[in-house]
Amino acid sequence: MNRTRWIFVAILIVALLIVGVSLLWRALSDGGATDEGLTVERPDTVTVRVLTALPVEPWVRSAAETFNGTDPVVDGVPVQVEIVAMDGLTALGRWDRNDFGALPADVRTEDLSEAEQAELEDFPTAWIPDSRYLVELANASYKERLGRDVFLTDGEYRARPIAISLFTWGIYESRADVLEDRVGAITWSTIHDAAVAKGGWPELGGDPSWGYFKLVVPNPRKNAGGLTAMISAAGEYYDRTDVGVEDITDPEFQAWLGELMGSVTDFSSASAYTAEDFALFGYSVGDGGQLLESDLLQNMQGILTRWEDPLVLYYPRYVTWFEFPFTVWIGPETSALEKNAALAFQRFLLDEPQQEAALAYGLRPANPNVAVDATPESLFVKWQDRGVEPVVPRADAMRNPDRDVLLALLRWFDLNVVE
Repeated sequence: MNRTRWIFVAILIVALLIVGVSLLWRALSDGGATDEGLTVERPDTVTVRVLTALPVEPWVRSAAETFNGTDPVVDGVPVQVEIVAMDGLTALGRWDRNDFGALPADVRTEDLSEAEQAELEDFPTAWIPDSRYLVELANASYKERLGRDVFLTDGEYRARPIAISLFTWGIYESRADVLEDRVGAITWSTIHDAAVAKGGWPELGGDPSWGYFKLVVPNPRKNAGGLTAMISAAGEYYDRTDVGVEDITDPEFQAWLGELMGSVTDFSSASAYTAEDFALFGYSVGDGGQLLESDLLQNMQGILTRWEDPLVLYYPRYVTWFEFPFTVWIGPETSALEKNAALAFQRFLLDEPQQEAALAYGLRPANPNVAVDATPESLFVKWQDRGVEPVVPRADAMRNPDRDVLLALLRWFDLNVVE
C-alpha cells in the first residue's frame, strides 16, 4: 500500500472516531435518551372534532357513536370522533373572524410555546356545513388572509357531500286543498297571493277561523335555510337559476319579498329548528312554508299526532339544495394523523350501512348505490302518500349565491323584517 493510500485510511479512521465520540458524548449528556429529531412522536389517542350543520347533526352524531364503538385505529393510534353542532352561517362567521385561532402565515407550529400549542387542541379537524358555497366562502376569506387554501376542492382531502336534502313546500292538507282549488298550484307566486289577501282565509275560500295566511320559513339569522328560501323565491320571481346583488336590491322585488316575509308570524321568537316549532306549535306558527325536506320528514309524525292534519309536500320548480360536504381543514393547526382520522370517519359516513341509516332521518344518500327506498325505516317510504318524491321532478337547481348576494339579503332582512 503506497503512502497516499495510508494517509487516506488514517484520515477516515480519525473521522469515524470523532463521530463515534460525538454520539457517545450526546447520549451521555442526554441521560441516555434517544434523539427526538430521529423519531416521530405519537399521541396516545387522536380526537377528531367535526363542526356539523344542524340538519344532519342527529344522523352524524349517531354515526359517530357507532364509529367510536368500533374502537377505530389510524396508523396504530386509537381515534375518537367528537361532534359539535353548529349552524352553517354561524360557523362561517366564526371562520371569517378567525375565532378558532388559525395561525398567521409566518408562524410554524414547532415554534409555538406549550401554552400556544394547547390552544390548538380544540381546533376543528373537519367541517360539515349545509352547502358547498359556505366552504368556498370560508376558504376565500382564509386565502386572502394566509395566501393559501385551507379547504380543498380536489384531491384526497377535497370536500365531499355525505348526504343531500332540498327545500320543498310543506303545507297542512286542509290549507293546501283550499289553495290549490282557489289560487292554483303551490308556488312562491300563489303563496304570495295568499299572503296579500286582505280578507284572509275567507277571501281565499278557507275557514274564517283560520284568520290570515301565515308563512313558515327559517329565520336567516339563526338557520342557513332562511337565506336559501329567499334565494329560491328570487329564482322564481326572475324565472332563472342565478340572482345577483342588482336583483336583490331591485325595489319591485324587495316590495314583493317584503309582502311575503310580512306573512311570517314572528321571526324574533322562532328558534333555529323551524320545522320542529312547526310540529310543536302547529297553526300558531303557520299554515305552510318552504323548509328543508329532511326537517319536514322528521317532523311529519309529530305534526300528524298533535294536529290530526297531515302535511302535504310540494316540490318547487326552482330548487335549492344542501349537500352537506365533509370538509377537512388542511392547515398546520391539525396533524396529519388527525386529518387521516377525519378521512376515515368520512369514509365511514359514506359506507352503505350509514347511508341507509340516513334515510331514517329523511336525508337523501350521497352514495349512488343506496336508493331512497333501500330500507323499511326510510322516511321516503313512510311518507310517500304525503307527496314525497323519490326523484325530484321538473326541477331547475339554483346556483350557489356569492358572499355579496348573501350579505345583501341579510341586510334587507335586518332593515325590513326584523323589528
